[in-house]
Amino acid sequence: MKRKALIKMGSALLACSVALSAAVPAWADRADSAADKLTFKITTGSASVWMNGKTENIAKPYLDHGTVMVPVGLFKRAFGTEVRLENSDIVKVMYGPHIVSMTIGSNTAWIDGKKVKLGAAPAIVSGTLMVPLRVVAEGIGADIAPGSMGALVVSLSPSETSVDEDDPGIDTDLGKTKIGNSYYGWTINYPSGLLLGDSERDESIVSFSDADNTYYFEVHTSDQDVKLGAEDLLDMLVENAKDAGQLVVDRGSFPQAKVPYARIIVKDADGTFWENRMYYGNDRLYEVYFADLTAANYKDLKKYTGLLDSFNIGYNPLDKTIKDLSTVKNGMRHEGNDDYGITLDVPAGWKVDNANMFYESKSGSYLKLKVSSSPRGSSLEQWSEELKTWVKESFVPDSYQIVGTSPIEVSGEKGLMNEVRYNYGDGWITEYEVMLLRDGYRYYAEYSAPEDQKGDIAKFKDLMKSINIDFKVVSGTFGTMEDDSFLISKMKTTTKQSKTFKYRIDIPQYWTANQDKFEKSTVDYQFTGGRFLITAEKAASLEAAVNQLKSYYTEAAKYQKDLKVEKTENITFAGVPAVSLTLHQIKEGIPYSARQIILQKDDIVYTISASLNDANATAAQKDAIERTLNTFALTGSK
Repeated sequence: MKRKALIKMGSALLACSVALSAAVPAWADRADSAADKLTFKITTGSASVWMNGKTENIAKPYLDHGTVMVPVGLFKRAFGTEVRLENSDIVKVMYGPHIVSMTIGSNTAWIDGKKVKLGAAPAIVSGTLMVPLRVVAEGIGADIAPGSMGALVVSLSPSETSVDEDDPGIDTDLGKTKIGNSYYGWTINYPSGLLLGDSERDESIVSFSDADNTYYFEVHTSDQDVKLGAEDLLDMLVENAKDAGQLVVDRGSFPQAKVPYARIIVKDADGTFWENRMYYGNDRLYEVYFADLTAANYKDLKKYTGLLDSFNIGYNPLDKTIKDLSTVKNGMRHEGNDDYGITLDVPAGWKVDNANMFYESKSGSYLKLKVSSSPRGSSLEQWSEELKTWVKESFVPDSYQIVGTSPIEVSGEKGLMNEVRYNYGDGWITEYEVMLLRDGYRYYAEYSAPEDQKGDIAKFKDLMKSINIDFKVVSGTFGTMEDDSFLISKMKTTTKQSKTFKYRIDIPQYWTANQDKFEKSTVDYQFTGGRFLITAEKAASLEAAVNQLKSYYTEAAKYQKDLKVEKTENITFAGVPAVSLTLHQIKEGIPYSARQIILQKDDIVYTISASLNDANATAAQKDAIERTLNTFALTGSK
């Protein structure tokens, strides 16, 4: 459940910085406590850290590929550094004139504007943001020295421009009394603490806490087409609390409020009291989750009523007292992938997957970026023809159209663009295939949009203009990269074998694995317009398995008029008796055919299923399925 995961992440992050006062341990070196130095001493695997004369608890440091990883909050508490998380994944640690900038999940960092390679990438572990110790420490000017019993001692001379530890502000903005989000349209009084960002790489969820670790706060925003009243909101809050296993200790709805809302107070399994609120407005659902980490009774939350009551739906761009948390500019959000040196602007509201460079709209339009090695001697023209051949092999003639090929320029590099149209059966789609060739690497951008989404189609040019590529990054980071799976010959296969279920089969390399652990009961592959599955399970008999499948289709046909079992045959498959069922169905507007083969050897019943859309039932695709079926072989018995 999304909310439970975020609550866990926030609570763990706060817990890493809770102080446990103690005397200076006997092993503290004299140099560690020098008056002119700020110092902390950590040991890998230990949650105890000696920090400027006292012992505190943090999330345990650990080793990742030989790199010591520590919670980023350690530098703020020990040295008074400023720590920011921007665009949900860019981590900045600032001290005096120094800036260390890293990206969660990326092995590239920037120290005072110079690019460096990390031995391990920043990561969120059990809700705590962990960063490489040495890179950050040395990046802000600290010294690292070995201590006793395997400890590491990190010391730093105070900077006149460092952040005062007693100043818990999110940043140094002056005159800001509120924070909010101009894109999602909400504001609240300016709470102190570090802005954490969210795990889904958009602004629909934000979270923050105060520096004294007394509260934790989240705001969720989601589209809501159906109007909800205060009682509806209360029912949703109570139901969510029950699903989360929380005890509801107080509740109320406020239909007469300026913006009608509902609130409940719950006690979670850890004994923490939460006040949860829901508001509806602007065709959106706003959820506020507030945890008092020190409350002994639900009434203790009353002291935060003013803060919670300050939550407001709406955003006044002329109000200069608001710090805008939104990164949206002109309806676009800046995204990218440092490993490939690619940045771009993506429409706000699109799903973002920077790791795989995949961006998708709610209407089904998407942009996919891919970098791969270029075959020796390959040209843009040859690549363009390969893509056209792929379309011809993947769609039957009346389901596609190759509109043409034209020149295009992206990030200052001249390339080619194929424009194609295709139809799976539920409507025509326009696709632009952009090809760049540079320094032995192929840079590919695929933009696809349903033709009834004219607005999305119109976004293509702006998306291409926004793409910026540092072509030196890939050549400096990668050697020979994998081929594009959809350009692999349909004749190339890889032999797979299951010792547990005693079979082997040759799988086409152009198929994409959803589940390819052959020692598990089910393996699952997909390809353009098709899917291939094998299940192997212990069952009483082949007859029972076939009868169960037939009963399922008989019952399903009562409710699905387009489902028709066309043929049932007794055959010999892989040297044993088998039953083959062939059916045709229209699902979500897309017609397709499917075949299932059921066989048994010893106490294992195998079901092999292959489906293919009518629009994709080309000779090449059908031949690939048939060849794959013919390679299935049983490898032994008890």
